[in-house]
Amino acid sequence: MRDDVVICRCEDVTYGDIVRAISGGLSTTEEIKRILRCGMGPCQGRTCSRLIARIIASETGATIDDVEFPVVRPPTMPVEIGVMADEHHED
Repeated sequence: MRDDVVICRCEDVTYGDIVRAISGGLSTTEEIKRILRCGMGPCQGRTCSRLIARIIASETGATIDDVEFPVVRPPTMPVEIGVMADEHHED
């Protein structure tokens, strides 16, 4: 695969970026997520996480089953959209 192929479209991370990160010592999808922000965009990794896991397996010699996927952290409680928009209202 060419280095300029975009793997994470949300965060514009390329194959080359991921391979360089792995060469630099990163070996899990969680580490790559934290450093390169893969999986932190609007799709939350639905598009790129499996591709990244395959790249890690290929570059490290591991099997795809050995590669752990990043931890998903949904909000702990519902938040009204007005709070996010900083809308003030009285109940």
